[in-house]
This record gives sequence, C-alpha cells and structure tokens, in this order.
Amino acid sequence: MFIQDVLDTTVKKLKSQTANVLTLANLSLGGFAIIVGMNGNLNLSLLLIFIAALADRFDGMVARKFNIESELGKQLDSMSDIISFGVAPALLIYQGILSEFGAPGAFFIVFYIGCGAFRLARFNISESNGYFTGLPITAAGVLATLSFLAIPFLPPQTFLFIMIVLSFLMVSPFRLKKV
Repeated sequence: MFIQDVLDTTVKKLKSQTANVLTLANLSLGGFAIIVGMNGNLNLSLLLIFIAALADRFDGMVARKFNIESELGKQLDSMSDIISFGVAPALLIYQGILSEFGAPGAFFIVFYIGCGAFRLARFNISESNGYFTGLPITAAGVLATLSFLAIPFLPPQTFLFIMIVLSFLMVSPFRLKKV
C-alpha cells in the first residue's frame, strides 16, 4: 500500500508539471538560440527557434489534455515566448542582415521586441474568449525566423519592412480565432 501511494503521488506530481517542463524547454531552446546566434552560428539558432515553437505548441495542448492549466503556467509561457519568439528571432535577423543598417536596424529590432512584450502582456490580462487579439508572438517569431532563409534572395531593406509589419501586426486590434 505504501509504495502504491508513493508511486501514485509521484506520477500525479510529474503529470502536473509536464506542461511547465515543456514551457521551460521552449525557454531553454530560445536561450540557446540567442547564445549560438551571438556566436555566429545562425543556422543552428534558426533550428533551435523552430524546435522551441514545437515545444510551445505542445505545452498548451498537454496542459489542456491533463487539465493542469494554471496562472503560473500562463505567465511562464509568456516569459518563455518573449525569449524564444521575441528576442531570439530579432537577434537572428539583426545578426543576419539588419546590423548593416546600424542604429535604424537596431531600432526596428528593439521595436519588434517591445511590441511582442506588449502583445504578451495584453494577452495575459485579457479573458480567454476563443480569439487572439493581434498576431500571436509565436507566429510572428516563426515568420521572422522563416524570413531569415530569404536573406540571399531579397534586398536588405525588405527585412526592415518585414520586422515593422510583424511588430504592428502583434499590437493590432484584429481578432484571430484560436486553433
């Protein structure tokens, strides 16, 4: 009986933290993407951001499936998202192309990060109604990261435009149905 109770309690605790572990994996992957990007390995940074997106996709699914959604999980997810889909993609694009613009390139990157943080804060204080207001930062980060692949094919000014459009889409008032 005692071993069964201990085992049940342990499984219950592990199950209750599964979504948070995935969220922390998302955060870790974003952190590593930043580090390797700063060291010049931009292709690995790109890959880590995409893997972080997978972890982000599954943390919410796991939380809903196991009925373990929590305010802590929501806040942790937002903090992870600003790293993995705000800072990491912004630095990837800055290192890849926008650094050649100097201060304007840096401004567009910081503006993107600020809009992402604003979007996450707005999401955290809003009621869940089945819709996102503005482009989710995960989608913006993945699109910014995907745009990195087009650097050899597009003029550099295009990336200033991409970052400003993604920034405004995140803070825009349009509604997008959650999937």
